[in-house]
Amino acid sequence: ADMALVGAADGTNNATSYMAFSKVQALSPGGHCRPFAEDADGIAISEGMATVVLKRLTDAERDGDRIYGLIKGIGSSSDGRNRSLTAPHPKGQVLAVQRAYNDADILPQTVELIEAHGTGTSVGDKSETESLALAFGEHKDKNRYCALGSVKSMIGHSKVAAGMAGLIKSIHALNQKVLPPTIGVDKPNPAIASDNTPFYINTEARPWLKDPSDTPRRCGISAFGFGGTNFHTVLEEYRGNYRAADHR
Repeated sequence: ADMALVGAADGTNNATSYMAFSKVQALSPGGHCRPFAEDADGIAISEGMATVVLKRLTDAERDGDRIYGLIKGIGSSSDGRNRSLTAPHPKGQVLAVQRAYNDADILPQTVELIEAHGTGTSVGDKSETESLALAFGEHKDKNRYCALGSVKSMIGHSKVAAGMAGLIKSIHALNQKVLPPTIGVDKPNPAIASDNTPFYINTEARPWLKDPSDTPRRCGISAFGFGGTNFHTVLEEYRGNYRAADHR
């Protein structure tokens, strides 16, 4: 295919959905999703739909398209037979992350933003951060250099559309050169983003400064599903100048 429309949609917030999430004790009693916060207490489910256009870079440049960013690598894995439907397993998540950076042929230490799965559950967020620290650990040469956040703090968990929401947020972050915030985090969980990990919780929008001679801006996106189906995608900013109006 020379062009693909890739989308996701979720419109299933009915009584059964709320009952199911309530029975597994995943819902936030206060109705707010606060990923990586010390007082995070669960998810807030939502609905949504989103679509992106994917093309080969050479085709997009030839056609004069506005290019928001590049997909460099994708990795996936399964937790296999693990503890339960909803219990995340760091080993499986690490494998997906490692496969993504191997596919992209870049080092994780060059990534300065992670759009995490970040549901706002204490167990899930802790497991995810442990997985990222393991995947990044062998390459890190400094601590707290990579912003960590989740779009779910803004729009809730849109379930099957959640990964696409994270992708679009990340592409805009690269294109606009801004590190986006994770909202509602008054006090980050010290066990999640400590001085011994590459990550810090970014709670306010800030310019994404970068030396032009350095590697391009890069971002990793995680989407982990029920039953341990794990995906991680590596994005990179587009530095071409075929259409100067896009880069003023």
